[in-house]
Amino acid sequence: MVATRRTASWVLLGLLLLVGCSGSAERAGPDRGIRVASFDFAESRLLAEVYATALEQGGFRVDRHLALGPREVVAPALAQDLVDLVPEYAGSALQFLSGQAGRSADLRAALDAALTRRGLTALRPAPGQDQNGVVVSRALAEREQLETVSDLVPVAGRLVLGGPPECPERPLCLRGLEQRYGLAFSGFVPFPSRAATAEALLAGQLDVGVLETVDPYLADGRLVLLVDDRGLQPPEPVVPVLRQEVLVEHGPELARLLDRVSAALTTAAMTELNRQVVLQGVSERDAAAAWLRGLD
Repeated sequence: MVATRRTASWVLLGLLLLVGCSGSAERAGPDRGIRVASFDFAESRLLAEVYATALEQGGFRVDRHLALGPREVVAPALAQDLVDLVPEYAGSALQFLSGQAGRSADLRAALDAALTRRGLTALRPAPGQDQNGVVVSRALAEREQLETVSDLVPVAGRLVLGGPPECPERPLCLRGLEQRYGLAFSGFVPFPSRAATAEALLAGQLDVGVLETVDPYLADGRLVLLVDDRGLQPPEPVVPVLRQEVLVEHGPELARLLDRVSAALTTAAMTELNRQVVLQGVSERDAAAAWLRGLD
């Protein structure tokens, strides 16, 4: 995730040049590897490994393009046939593609319409979700009696928010917190990862952080996830998004395999996978492979 759209454009240009030089964008029929991509944060890489490993176990050849960048880079790469499959978060994907804030009743239909216009399709969504969450230390929550995001309004002026570098520009991050809640923090500090944000909160170096709602650092109670009482965050089921022509090339077996994986990917499973990678140091590929073995 990068700080500005201009930076993201330069990253996409570099990706275009790289793919152009390697020739990997040429259509090569069903024998060409399925190019699985991810965003540049830990859970996205982990989810991409889950789907990529499942494809390999199902007999498909896979080319990994992990940690490409933020959605400003990955979405155009997918639409421009530089990659084939990205595990997405439905609500954020719809917000990015159409500017709509999808809700449960119409989310799938709206997302399908936005993807179809770009030659893309979404498969079965997983039951597991992961949204942006506003988090404080338990000490701050108890001192200021914070339970909901709205409770931050009277104290935000003396608190610093931390999160991904692109947070100030995102409608579901700082910009949304300002517009939906009227929050005016005293400053914003970018962090290179959600783990770094959590560590800063625990060390007392940061007041408020943007973490994922399934972040393993929330498990032991030292950090408190504030309730999104004004409903800023849309539903965020994980959903594989892929190019329509790839689905046609590889036939229904590809969709059946990916749907089977998605059906087992619950919020609890995502939380446990994140715990293994973030807190135990298990590699994303090893964690994905072990979880998939448990499905047999």
